Amino acid sequence: MAAMVDVRPFHRDGAALEAISDAVDTVNILKHMPTTAEPAFDAASTFDTDKDKSTFRQYADACDRVKHFYAEQHAKQTVAHNLAARAHFHSPSRKRPELGIWEAMEKLNTLVDDSDPDTSLSQIQHLLQSAEAIRRDGKPRWMQLTGLIHDLGKLMLFFEGCCDGQWDVVGDTFPVGCRFDERCIYPELFAANPDAGHEVYSTRYGIYQPGCGVNELMMSWGHDEYLYLVLRDQSTLPREALAMVRFHSFYPWHKEGAYTEFMADGDEALLSAVRAFNPYDLYSKSDDVPKVDELKPYYLELIDEFFPQKVIKW
Repeated sequence: MAAMVDVRPFHRDGAALEAISDAVDTVNILKHMPTTAEPAFDAASTFDTDKDKSTFRQYADACDRVKHFYAEQHAKQTVAHNLAARAHFHSPSRKRPELGIWEAMEKLNTLVDDSDPDTSLSQIQHLLQSAEAIRRDGKPRWMQLTGLIHDLGKLMLFFEGCCDGQWDVVGDTFPVGCRFDERCIYPELFAANPDAGHEVYSTRYGIYQPGCGVNELMMSWGHDEYLYLVLRDQSTLPREALAMVRFHSFYPWHKEGAYTEFMADGDEALLSAVRAFNPYDLYSKSDDVPKVDELKPYYLELIDEFFPQKVIKW
């Protein structure tokens, strides 16, 4: 398995990052169908009822590329790497870029150029598609904003020392510090991870206790975790929104039913929230082109509602 790991030098290639991110989404789209839920914010999505989900590329086309990506990710997402990544994020010596949310969206817009074969839309248009689909389904304002910002963690690609490659920016996420569950994608590729043979990290519960709560898990480092840490301390978004951001790539949990032994009281509500968000993350990109100038005033007002300090430290 180790021979599959890409050891070429890491270059901050936004187009390559989005291409692999799209391929990862393709695999998840074709593996799963949206989960229906109860009314209110977690009511079943309706915007995607008539979509032909088979048109979001084909599984075979994405499979080889995605498997090579996960070979590197599964080998390198260790406890040691995750501790180092968080230490860097929280380090007092790290100069944190300061951007408003819309500014951050515009910066993310420079990440790629014509890299997505499914659509030629810009990153801002992608984010607006997700937010507008949530808005059309009558979901709460906080959930609309969550759709707008959920991918802004990819900005870590621009920030020195915050990532080492595509493998710790995108892809399905999972806890580190305990046994890698067989319901993770390509579980056999974890054999190359040093933690797979660790006397503690390889056990079922590892460094955790059963029932400790999903928020106590150290999730594999990437854009989900990065944005979660930013939002947790600098927004007034509810816990359901934070869960949507932090766990939207945690497919082993919200789609496969893995790691439920760590759930505590109240975590079912978080799971419901993540499942409610998932269709808007996966299926909104084929929607009509949003008119950015027309929509901007509405979303600027929404941003101000949940980000009182205006300027965010990334």
